[in-house]
Amino acid sequence: MIQRDEMERLRALDARITEVKGKLAPPPAKQDHHSMAQIGWRMVIELVSGLGIGAAMGYGLDVLFGTLPIFLVLLTLLGFAAGVQTMMRSARELAEKHTGATPPEREDAEHGR
Repeated sequence: MIQRDEMERLRALDARITEVKGKLAPPPAKQDHHSMAQIGWRMVIELVSGLGIGAAMGYGLDVLFGTLPIFLVLLTLLGFAAGVQTMMRSARELAEKHTGATPPEREDAEHGR
């Protein structure tokens, strides 16, 4: 008899705790335009930083070796390519997170095609 009363009190306590947790739980996060702008700025920064790093390295090598335009042009182009690749990787990750599916080219690579 005592165990039955204790079990009922525990169930009532559990129900009250669940009710309070439901009231205190924060609402689910909404995706607004600010988060999308943040993602856009991230991609722009990735592209510009690739360009800047490539140009700085190229200029430094040109000054070091005395061949001013060669390395500057080559490493700026390589920096641009690296920035585009990083930006596309970020876009792919965002698409995977948003849809939950893998893109077709990644599925083909995983299956050895």
